[in-house]
Amino acid sequence: MAAVCGLLGLICATESEATAARGAVQGALRCQRHRGPDETDTWADAEVVYGFNRLGFIDLERSHQPLTWGPPEAPARYTLNFNGEVYNYLELRAELTERFGAKFNTEGDGEAVVAAYHHLGPDAVKRLRGMFAFMIWDAQEKVVFGARDPFGIKPLFYSAGPGGVAFASEKKSLLELSGTLGVAEELDKTALQHYLVLQYVPEPESLHTGIRRVESGTSFRVAPGGQVEFTRYFHPQFAARPVSPSALYDQIADVMRDSVAKHMISDPDVTVGAFLSGGIDSTATATLAKEFNPNLIAFTSGFEREGYSEVDVAAETAEAIGVRHVVRMVSAAEMMEALPLIVWYLDDPVADPALVPLWFIAREARKHVKAVLSGEGADELFGGYTIYNEPISLAPFEKIPGGVRRMIGKVSTKIPEGIRGKDLLRRGALSLEDRYYGNARNFRDEQLRAVLRTYDPTIGFKEITAPWYAQSQGWDPVARMQHVDLYTWLRGDILVKADKVTMANSLELRVPFLDTEVFNVAASIPLDQKLAGGTTKYALRRALAKIIPPHVLNRRKLGFPVPIRVWLRNEMYDWAQNIITDSKTDYLLDKNAILSLLREHKAGAHDRSRQLWALLVFMLWHGIFVEHSIKPAVPEPVYPVKL
Repeated sequence: MAAVCGLLGLICATESEATAARGAVQGALRCQRHRGPDETDTWADAEVVYGFNRLGFIDLERSHQPLTWGPPEAPARYTLNFNGEVYNYLELRAELTERFGAKFNTEGDGEAVVAAYHHLGPDAVKRLRGMFAFMIWDAQEKVVFGARDPFGIKPLFYSAGPGGVAFASEKKSLLELSGTLGVAEELDKTALQHYLVLQYVPEPESLHTGIRRVESGTSFRVAPGGQVEFTRYFHPQFAARPVSPSALYDQIADVMRDSVAKHMISDPDVTVGAFLSGGIDSTATATLAKEFNPNLIAFTSGFEREGYSEVDVAAETAEAIGVRHVVRMVSAAEMMEALPLIVWYLDDPVADPALVPLWFIAREARKHVKAVLSGEGADELFGGYTIYNEPISLAPFEKIPGGVRRMIGKVSTKIPEGIRGKDLLRRGALSLEDRYYGNARNFRDEQLRAVLRTYDPTIGFKEITAPWYAQSQGWDPVARMQHVDLYTWLRGDILVKADKVTMANSLELRVPFLDTEVFNVAASIPLDQKLAGGTTKYALRRALAKIIPPHVLNRRKLGFPVPIRVWLRNEMYDWAQNIITDSKTDYLLDKNAILSLLREHKAGAHDRSRQLWALLVFMLWHGIFVEHSIKPAVPEPVYPVKL
């Protein structure tokens, strides 16, 4: 079936409640129509109501959803509601047939998921190689079993109240069901404080107290009228093992080629393309994808401002690997116009400006293809962030007695902001657990206190990071940072924006680096093969040296830079000022302090662009989901390509 779609499921205490709620489920399903405009359907059985929006890729004629399957003695026992792709489904189907005599009625991957659950139980989820969020209703046992993929590629929200428990791919659908569930739509002030520090809302939180997220790598069970029980099934371990460099490089190249091959799976009539920046990650996926699709199309976004575009490098790459190249340039005016609609699609605010050009290039790509490959996850798995060098640069501080380090920290507070070395001293005085909470470092405590009226000093980032640090005791510091990023930055920012802005355009995003087999190889890489030769992702670069074009191999990481620093001083200044002035967030934020930040930024004394962007995105979110004063014109899904 391979359907990256939008699911919605409601489990009520009684059959009469479920029957009465079916119309509400149909209405709530429309909020996520963009996730699966190929097909929409609802289904009900006893206490369960399913809703589904399908974007199909495999077995388009038969693998409809919700999908019912069962063994010969009970052919309608299970019903599946499934969002995602299982890339090893053919191998899994073959194994289930050989071991258990499993029978299948379609050519899709959905039946493999249900059959695996029937024959292997809850541990079946550990056998799934792919991206997914699903629910399986067992009509015999009267229980729903579900799970979310190991890395959190596909989203899954849930809400529980007197009217039942509901799960959905989009938070908006659960807001529509809040009356049915009997759940209040209250803003979560703790989550807001975390958002302003981290620039995303960390799992399992959302900005509404009555809606949470099923965490990545977690399965769950819930019976009608019962409580949801969660079980973490994925426990990633970064554990270096002895291996010769040449053997390691071969392993990396082999597992990446295998992963890309599996991520290219689709019906013959469905074209898969690739996003392409100027970096090694997207170049690797595009180059390998070209081996399996000679007609591959690559897509790049950029800005007409020097230092903020990788279009030229991407164009050189596209020519070198022989693929058609489509470019979408984005202006400040387009960003300002599109941002409210993008925030609506996001469900919760994400203050990463890179998601805006990503939205535009996804929109462009959907005119040509139905799915794209991208390079998300490579930095977390292979050690690609520049900040991973920090344990090396701060190593001299580790030799200083604790009392002296604390004194250095106090001295750093006396140094005026903007003076070179201030932040080095501040961070050098702190332990890894106290200083590192992921790649996003937005508001510090003293800055947050100035703008957030509801600031609570007892709420800190360590609430989010402490459990993951506890699991990595004894690992090298870079591995510990990677581990934290897997559970914070990756699933909170990178994957949220990747899923939301592509699915907003009915475009599927596939991420070959975030594959459990790739992770198993990457997690074994020694520290000296992550950071060496003055570069990051050293082993990955060596492994790809004979695969990707030379001009990309050792290029400095740029990512998707967005010129908001410049635009907020010029083209976007009045726009930002109007958002702040019009926002009804006075009960949460000190708008005078925020306007002062904006004026300070315009004057050029300090760069406040990332902090301002976080505040602006939240204010737009508040206007849409709390005030209801901003009403983006949400378009109907459009099919530029007949597939």
